[in-house]
Amino acid sequence: MDTVLNCFVEQSKEILKDNLVGIYLHGSAVMGCYNPAKSDIDLIIVVKDSIEDSVKRAFMDMVVELNEKGPAKGIEMSVVKQSACKPFVYPTPFELHFSVAHLDWYGKNPDDYVSKMKGEDKDLAAHFTIINHRGKCLYGASIKDIFVDVPVQDYIDSIWNDIAEAEEEITDNPLYIILNLARVLAYIKDGLVLSKKEGGEWALNNVHERYHSLIQDALIEYAEDRIISYDTNLARDYAKYMVEKLQVKKASKIKAKTILVDKKKDQLGDAHAKEFRYASSDKSIATVSSKGVVTGKSTGTCTVYVYSRNGLAKEVAVTVK
Repeated sequence: MDTVLNCFVEQSKEILKDNLVGIYLHGSAVMGCYNPAKSDIDLIIVVKDSIEDSVKRAFMDMVVELNEKGPAKGIEMSVVKQSACKPFVYPTPFELHFSVAHLDWYGKNPDDYVSKMKGEDKDLAAHFTIINHRGKCLYGASIKDIFVDVPVQDYIDSIWNDIAEAEEEITDNPLYIILNLARVLAYIKDGLVLSKKEGGEWALNNVHERYHSLIQDALIEYAEDRIISYDTNLARDYAKYMVEKLQVKKASKIKAKTILVDKKKDQLGDAHAKEFRYASSDKSIATVSSKGVVTGKSTGTCTVYVYSRNGLAKEVAVTVK
């Protein structure tokens, strides 16, 4: 992996020149569970400005060549502009993307690929979150200088898209779905950003014991070159159980606005107090962040209080189903 990464960095510098801001590694390679037989190499490349198609062609040729020398699942990378990272833009626009799923398209029609492989990707919110918590800068500006924290509601929406159809998909891809559901719940419940392996280990201490054998099988398959025969009915039941757990814990954001009665008077500044402060009447039902993001913890009702700088407060009724 190190040889591939070193070549990737050096050739990226040659191709992108002064437009290159930084190259950042995320995923299993930085989370202690990289397995060449089952992992890919996950990269985010940040540039200053848009890339011309001719430069994209040269960059993609390099990526495809190195992809053949990489792990079993190859390289997955996205090129994004610096302006989409700080402040964070969601859904996040990208300039170029590649994974092994796109090899055939690029091989048959590279010009079509580079002209059309551009758009928005909600998954980048999850990737940026991992970079902020566990990532590694391979070249260029530091992580803290390029990335800001991804808002909780954006991260949750991003990972929700990845597991929303888990009940239907778990029989086709049990290893990925079992461990991914576990790490998503770990984030929602405890605010932990975990690898698939760490998520499975967390689940053994936090998920009902009837699913422990299923999770253990997934961990064994993930760590070893073994083919596991999963209990299909148990897997579907697990997916339903986990999705229900996650649905009651999705987040919403309170939108608060200050209206001045006397517009001639100036507001108090941030040095005096934040514009809004938030508090939950029952954190076992719902918590609220300093930015007003409400996250359900268990079924029930509670009140979230929104305090303005002058001490006035409004109540927001919260019901978690």
